[in-house]
Amino acid sequence: MSGDDTPSTEGVSAKRDPTATAPENALLRVRDLDAGYGDLQILTDVVLDVGDGEYVTIVGPNGAGKSTVMKTVFGLTTYMDGTITFQGSEIHRLPPERIIHEGISYVPQNENVFGSLTVEENLEMGAYILDEVPEERIEAVYDRFPVLRERRDQKAGTMSGGQRQMVAMGRALMLDPDLLLLDEPSAGLAPDLVDDMFDRIDAINDDGTAVLMVEQNAKTALRRCDRGYVLAQGENSYTDTGDRLLADERVRQQFLGG
Repeated sequence: MSGDDTPSTEGVSAKRDPTATAPENALLRVRDLDAGYGDLQILTDVVLDVGDGEYVTIVGPNGAGKSTVMKTVFGLTTYMDGTITFQGSEIHRLPPERIIHEGISYVPQNENVFGSLTVEENLEMGAYILDEVPEERIEAVYDRFPVLRERRDQKAGTMSGGQRQMVAMGRALMLDPDLLLLDEPSAGLAPDLVDDMFDRIDAINDDGTAVLMVEQNAKTALRRCDRGYVLAQGENSYTDTGDRLLADERVRQQFLGG
């Protein structure tokens, strides 16, 4: 894109129906989801889809429920109503340890590495559900993140923020998931590292892993993703391709700072 990297807003109107852009055969399908924490309801009738190999981003203001959607998909919140299906099977009543077996991996925003363990021990923890840690998976992670091979014996807690994020993502990739959930992957990173992190996420997706990401750098995330969802106050507001969301004047003024 040229200029300020923003598509022309002329004649563009993002869709408000959250099912309008849904892929026919979704890998992940969320319908009419109500969820929260204990008795506190955060999400109301949330609808979301991720197609096979698709890259989808959830954006919105602070407190919109973005991370709650991610955590609910992974079984970490209080499910209240609605359905979540993955590859055609319902998962909304499964605990996280079962959801991992279904082919979903999750990288939380905070406390996402075992600081007292080495890089390689962290990666091995990512394959804890297997009888043996596949050496080829560790090598595949090192090929994707070469700096981790160089620091395989270093304690993760002594690494920089960007390197710790690579460890967390590498651990999540140890089971070669069909869907990777990323909660604010650029949070806490120095500005010069943000584009590099997004490049790595692009490469993971290009290799066939579907990605569902919550991201504070909304404009950058929407430029890179296939489709985006805008949440506000725990409900769907807009959904469309990343470019169309960026080009919609209402979305830009209400959620992207103009």
